[in-house]
Amino acid sequence: MQLLARTTRGAALTEAGITFRDHAAKICSDIDIAQETILPAGDLRGLLRVAAPLTFGSTHFAPVITALAQQHPQLHVHTCYSDRMIDLIAEGFDCGIWYGRRSQSSLPTKRVGPMSAIYVASPAYIEKYGSPETPEEMRTHQALLGNEVWPAMDGDTLIEMKMNSRFKADAGIALVPAALAGLGIAGLPVPAVEEHLASGSLVPVMTRYPVPDMAIYVSYPPNPHPLRKVRVLTEMLIERFGSTTND
Repeated sequence: MQLLARTTRGAALTEAGITFRDHAAKICSDIDIAQETILPAGDLRGLLRVAAPLTFGSTHFAPVITALAQQHPQLHVHTCYSDRMIDLIAEGFDCGIWYGRRSQSSLPTKRVGPMSAIYVASPAYIEKYGSPETPEEMRTHQALLGNEVWPAMDGDTLIEMKMNSRFKADAGIALVPAALAGLGIAGLPVPAVEEHLASGSLVPVMTRYPVPDMAIYVSYPPNPHPLRKVRVLTEMLIERFGSTTND
């Protein structure tokens, strides 16, 4: 049975390989659950692999993950910070923390708390190019891109804007200096730019068409009994970010 198919660019899983991987992941998860059931109440140990966004995650989620490790000395925690979409199952993660819209994940997902984003530009950029007021005007401006399609709300209607850009980055936090330098407009989580909004070095644009409501979520591979260490981390995140709403 062939599990890998060789290509000129490397190797990829065959259909049999994908099936084998998924079954192996379930077996490993079942072993973790079995081990957890014999641990003393409240005790966590073993390995917890967490995926989290680089933007916002390294400053806001990291303290919660650190607190988890402090409270459970026998638990080994490995965190990958990246703004790319990580395949939790294929890459062997126990859970992923992320922010966005619920529809962006097909995995079992728990809502942690609210999150808002905003479109911003520097005063220098606005003085030179003007401030877009509508989605039609926004499409004519230079965008600092993480994603090439930007969402906005017109009342209850979702609008998707295809943007132009000469400056792109796969980490949202890398767009902040570019926005401050006046290279274009950026769409970023409010916590990533709140100090610049307070100082006036960045200002909101197109406020009548806001970014759709988002939230912080924890997703995990399908399992009827999520790992207790994932549940504990999720509870700590909910406590920190203040929401008990299910989604």
